[in-house]
Amino acid sequence: MGPERVLEQQSLTERLDWGAAAPRLERLVHPVGTMASPHLVFVLAIALVAGTVPALAVVGGSASQDVRGARASTLRVETSRGELCSGAVIAPELVLTAAHCLMGGGSVSVVSLDTRFRARRHAVVAVLPHPSFVPGTTPRTQPGADLAMLRLAAPLPADIQPVTLGGSLWQGESVTMAGFGLSVETNKSTARRLRETRLVNAGNYTTQNTVKVAVDAEARGETPGAGACRGDSGGPVLRGDVRSRDLVGIVSWSSGPLNTRERRICGGFTAITPISEHRGWITESAARLLAMGSNPRALDRPPPAAGYSWWFSR
Repeated sequence: MGPERVLEQQSLTERLDWGAAAPRLERLVHPVGTMASPHLVFVLAIALVAGTVPALAVVGGSASQDVRGARASTLRVETSRGELCSGAVIAPELVLTAAHCLMGGGSVSVVSLDTRFRARRHAVVAVLPHPSFVPGTTPRTQPGADLAMLRLAAPLPADIQPVTLGGSLWQGESVTMAGFGLSVETNKSTARRLRETRLVNAGNYTTQNTVKVAVDAEARGETPGAGACRGDSGGPVLRGDVRSRDLVGIVSWSSGPLNTRERRICGGFTAITPISEHRGWITESAARLLAMGSNPRALDRPPPAAGYSWWFSR
């Protein structure tokens, strides 16, 4: 596939800055955005994934069909005000998603798919955003972690298999992302169907905070290819293939490719909040949420110290 390729810094920064400066999208929310660094150099280690199958985009549609694949750990997150996001199951009663998905208010529910891919709705009783997340920001101005945890009213069905918290995500590593977002950027009716794609981690991207940015191994973020779109925020990023249960990130925002005449917000760069940097908060927040309510239960082991954010019943 050729040697490592360095994306031209100015063009990349301009494209990401345009998306990052945009406000969070309402309805079918996928934070479209990006965060720029004056010293940004993106090296796509494409050589590390030579020989892999060409990615099939979430944008444009690769529907999930494997019962033991993304279906078993990916949920749809919806609010009564029309917001749509995705989420990753980390325990029978707990879902990890993107914090910005919940900032519009309204009641929250999640939708799982049974083994015949039929929708089942589940009530959410508590929401716990990461304490560093600042509402009302764009991805470029967000200083905190775009993460939130949901506590469900009852455990999910037995056919749902929670993911495990993975380790660090390395540059050039192949990952799988899944979500319920748009397959056609300009057509809202293409959302709410579970899709998946393979991407390559291109490295870090930093302004007020730091995210990982993944791209289509073939398009490299230069031309339209695989990637997240509106509604995919909060979805899982798994190490390896679609049957993996090794959660390494949560989708935060997306930006369009470099070489297009129109301003796109999908199919170029997919920004990922890395799990490894927030394990302490995730573990302690899980313990806190599981301890609340009329039927509290405990984690298997004591959680490490971590800061809390506000939570509320729905």
